[in-house]
Amino acid sequence: MADDDSTRHVHIQGADYSTASADYLQKRQLKKGAAGWVLLAGLGVAYVISGDFAGWNFGLAEGGWGGLLIAFVLMGMMYLFMVFGLAELASALPTAGAGYGFARRALGPLGGFATGTAILIEYAIAPAAIAVFIGGYVEALGLLGGTPAWVVYLACYLIFVGIHLWGVGEALRLMFVITGVAMVALVAFIIGMVPKFDPANLFDIAPTDALGASEFLPFGYAGVLGAFVFGIWFFLAIEGVPLAAEEARDPKRDMPRGIIGGMTVLIITGACMLVLAPGGAGAALMSESTNPLPEALRQAYGGNTLLADFVNYVGLAGLVASFFSIIFAYSRQLFALSRAGYLPRWLSVTGKRKTPYLALIVPGTIGFLLATAVGNGDQLINIAVFGATVSYVLMTLSHIVLRRREPDLERPYRTPGGTVTTGIAFVLALCAVAATFFVDMVGAGITAAIFVVFLAYFWFYSRHRLVANAPEEEFALLEKAESELK
Repeated sequence: MADDDSTRHVHIQGADYSTASADYLQKRQLKKGAAGWVLLAGLGVAYVISGDFAGWNFGLAEGGWGGLLIAFVLMGMMYLFMVFGLAELASALPTAGAGYGFARRALGPLGGFATGTAILIEYAIAPAAIAVFIGGYVEALGLLGGTPAWVVYLACYLIFVGIHLWGVGEALRLMFVITGVAMVALVAFIIGMVPKFDPANLFDIAPTDALGASEFLPFGYAGVLGAFVFGIWFFLAIEGVPLAAEEARDPKRDMPRGIIGGMTVLIITGACMLVLAPGGAGAALMSESTNPLPEALRQAYGGNTLLADFVNYVGLAGLVASFFSIIFAYSRQLFALSRAGYLPRWLSVTGKRKTPYLALIVPGTIGFLLATAVGNGDQLINIAVFGATVSYVLMTLSHIVLRRREPDLERPYRTPGGTVTTGIAFVLALCAVAATFFVDMVGAGITAAIFVVFLAYFWFYSRHRLVANAPEEEFALLEKAESELK
């Protein structure tokens, strides 16, 4: 590359580094000060809010309402405890690499790349799943007649990648507005479903002959593990808030407030959906629906209503909010890995508006092709969750390692309970990784194989071409040098 005027090659921690020129980093800059903590909290909710509108309900087909309830509680605990750890790490190491940067500091270049790759798999696949659900909502409204689903997917990617190319400040503000509209739809749904709630509807799936099967757990104990993947969908991608660190106004202060605030909102909305949708319309009906909230209202009220149409139309905003925001997340994760040399460096070049345009376009193209080829939302969810859970294992481990190895690291925010908190999240994340194979052995296996290919790329190629003065690498290498001097 013409802009890669590297100098001073060194070998550290099993990898080869060079110092890139000022021009190299000048072409890879993000817009500073674009987001305060309220926008960051909104970003966190936006990442996940589509999980309230569709996807979670497939967990009813795996574990019944009781199994999904247990999965929601355990996975909610995993996310909450992990978020406490990430709040600490983001305040101490505020860079666009986020999870990759945290693991890079704690686990070395291989651990950093493995974490970043797992996150990238999650964020590249999740929008494809959401695009399928958007197609389901559009079809339910009959908006495009017999238009093929791939046209809806293509329109989503063209419009929302285009807005991100326009500029991060504009994109985040628009995302915040769309998320607010989606919250109105959720509140309307809650108000409409409360009078129709009947506890008997939660248990209308007939028990099977599986071990431990009952009215509460119709698919037995194994169904609880199967429901983990869909319990995760209530919270998937909240961990992406720290990816905005280099674009935040005061990351050391705003990051903890933003990510914890977003998580609090998601626990409340997720619990309401889990109880009220099947409680008003029946768990059996909800277990197969591609647009569960409008369908729940129509079932509960005995036909189409103004409220059902309102939630259907406005509910598209929730799906769009997550689709829109996860595009931001994958672009920043790819940008950071590319800027540091782990992935091809040309992917991290930014344009005049300080947006990484190739890091937006390339994963978007892959996501569109996957949505079109697979067309199955729950299968795509499982693939995204595999990448997510692997990264959760590594990020919670990183918090534990850094607490033990670098007790004096400046931490503007400290995790309540320390390593005990993230240790619990670590164990639950390991269980969640196992659950992805339980739900879809083939899909998880293929994704694991792709993950291994990425690691091979690092080991045989990119670890010999890393950039020492990329922010995440600079943090880690300075710490390494200081510890050796001590």
